Amino acid sequence: MPPNPPPTDPLHSQWMALALDAARRALATDDVPIGAVVVGPTGEILGTGWNEREATGDPTAHAEVLALRRAAAAAGSWRLEGCTLVVTLEPCAMCAGASVLARIPRVVFGAWDAKAGAAGSVFDILRDRRLNHWSEVLPGVREDECADLLRAFFSTHRPVR
Repeated sequence: MPPNPPPTDPLHSQWMALALDAARRALATDDVPIGAVVVGPTGEILGTGWNEREATGDPTAHAEVLALRRAAAAAGSWRLEGCTLVVTLEPCAMCAGASVLARIPRVVFGAWDAKAGAAGSVFDILRDRRLNHWSEVLPGVREDECADLLRAFFSTHRPVR
């Protein structure tokens, strides 16, 4: 985790608000509150996702994967070049891999994930130069809000012993 994240565009904060709203939708099915949006090249929201693993029984139903699927359907292409993925928690290896495969050039996230993060915490899939595509990573946008939402969820679901 870099000590001083790069400054972010004010739009990133607005987009993160949408991702936070999506994250709260996961709470309705008692799923981990993670939300994501894919923003198109001209600022339009192409896809929104929230964790739906509990609702669907699908282990791949992570917020980012669902937002990417919905964005690809809206764009009419799996190549999401020029888009930005905004997510409340640092993507895991699966979600970072999906982002790379979708050709996402920029990933903005809120809270770091020291246990499973793949944008610099545990792995750095998004910036791995051995892959065929890599992304600019902008961490820490509304970090406290994103982390607080997750802490509140886990305090009631996995209390510390």
